[in-house]
Formats: sequence, C-alpha cells, structure tokens
Amino acid sequence: MAVYTQLGAEVLAALIGEYDVGVLVSAKGIAEGVSNSNWLIETTGKHGEGARFILTMYEFRIDIADLPFFLSLLDHLAAGGCAVPRTIHDRSGALYRQLGDKAVALIEFLPGVSLSEPTAAQARAVGAALAEMHLASADFPAARANAMGLAEWQRLVEGCGHDGLMAIDPDLADRVERELPLLAAAWPTDLPQGVIHADLFPDNVLVLGDKVTGLIDFYFACTDLLAYDVAVTHAAWCFGGAGRDFDPAISAALLAGYESVRPLSPEERAALPVLARGAALRFTMSRAWDWLNTPADALVVKKDPMAFARRLEFYADPANAAVFDPA
Repeated sequence: MAVYTQLGAEVLAALIGEYDVGVLVSAKGIAEGVSNSNWLIETTGKHGEGARFILTMYEFRIDIADLPFFLSLLDHLAAGGCAVPRTIHDRSGALYRQLGDKAVALIEFLPGVSLSEPTAAQARAVGAALAEMHLASADFPAARANAMGLAEWQRLVEGCGHDGLMAIDPDLADRVERELPLLAAAWPTDLPQGVIHADLFPDNVLVLGDKVTGLIDFYFACTDLLAYDVAVTHAAWCFGGAGRDFDPAISAALLAGYESVRPLSPEERAALPVLARGAALRFTMSRAWDWLNTPADALVVKKDPMAFARRLEFYADPANAAVFDPA
C-alpha cells in the first residue's frame, strides 16, 4: 500500500457517497507498500454505528481489466469461510468505480495487526490459512495468468539495465543475470495449479495473537503452481536481518501448518528449492525496478532489493535445500 495520488476531501466524500456505507468521517493515507494508493476510510456507518474500510486506487502493475478477477476472488473466498476482506459493492452493484482515468475499490476493513517478528505459532497459522485459501479457490471459475512470472523477471532485468543493477549493489547484476537462465531451464510445469496469492508477506496478513484474522492485498493473485505460493510465503516469512538471518523454526512451522490442511506431494516438495529461488529473484527484481523508478515525491516506502538478493543466495546454495525436507 502507498499513496501516489492525492485526493481532496470533497472528491473523497463524493466517492464514498456512491456506497451505502454512511457519510465520510475521515480518510488517512497509508504509506506501506509500493503498487497502489490506499486510504483508511472511516464513515458514520449505514445506521450511525461507525465503520472502517480500505479505499484503493490502482496506479501501476495492475490492469483494470484484471479487477473483476481480484475483487470477485475476495468475495468467493470470504463466502467460503476464508479470512479475507469482502469487496464493498457500490449502490449499483459494481465491484469498482472509475475516478478519472483510474479505478478505485472499497474493501472491508478487518481487525488485526501485521507482524514484523512472527512467532512459530503465528507462522504455522499462516501456513494453514494459505492452504485453506488454495482449497477454497479450487472452484473459483475465473483464471488469470501470472503477470509476474519468468518473462516479467527477464523484462525487469532488461529494464533496470546492468548499470542500474550495479548502482544498487556491485554484485547484483551478475547475480541475477546468472540466475535467470538457470531458473528458466529448471522451472517445473507439471505440478498442481490453482489460484495463488503470490504476495503473502507479513504485511499482507493480519493476526490477533496466534489467530489469522485476514489475508489481504490480493492484487498479484493469479493461476499458477500452488507450491510456488508456498515458496513465495516461505521467502517472505522465514528471514530476518534484511535477508541475512534464516529462521529454521519459522520455516518448519510454516510448512507444517500448510501441510496440516493440504499435504504437499513428493514432487511439489522436491521442487521447492527451485521455486524459492524463483520467488527470491521475482522480488529482487520488482524491488530493484521500484528502487530505480519510484517518483521522489511519492508517499511510499521503497523496499531494499538486496534483502531478497540475499535470500536468493541462500536458496541457491544446495546445502540449504534440506530446509524443505519433511521433519
């Protein structure tokens, strides 16, 4: 989440008036994240009881044509009992609205906090919640290709350029240029597929104690390998110290939580080292692009690409493949 576009009070009030959620009371920009503009919205509520929502304006990396997939998926998962926020439809029933040349959507606000230092119990709960999401989405009728797959990693490498990557770190260009062809050759294609979150970082999970109260920010969701989603989540959750410190207890708990709901096949588990390398490269490159191209005046916290380049180095070491072995 972030704020790239500034909206005045009158514009926001008129926009919220298109929904049956009461009158706008306040709107606060949210600085975290990198792809959309977001506000925490407070209204009087339909019956004066007060209510909170998240308002999202889609800025880049998201094609408006994909919004029905993302927003209908939230409704589908919520109806299936998953801890995800519902899409708030406007008075005409629309999932989103146009504001100038950009689309905006209002999303249910869920209680809970995001974690900076998760415990093993919380990691286990997140693994289980991810598996529940995979199962609940099995009958979702829509599909969407992964726009952040191998081809996009290659495009980002070319877009950043060798010199741009070296400006971030002297070793980064050689590292990613060496890794890309290796991953392209080794990437599995015959594992179980379904709808995946593809971005389940700690700041996209809400918890209260050890209970997951919300999986949020589904704007990279797509149809891809289920085990790749496990690998993305593993890379996002199992390291501290800006990618320097691997936590084996978090790793074991996350995988155990997932398999308590949906056991991985032997083929999926064997592929996890390669999938985790791909996950680490994907976020190295999207962060590198943002690092080099985010406008200086955007209200956004840029994220260090080297935190995932270090994860890539960890996963690329054959000695570390054992972290994915069953306990």
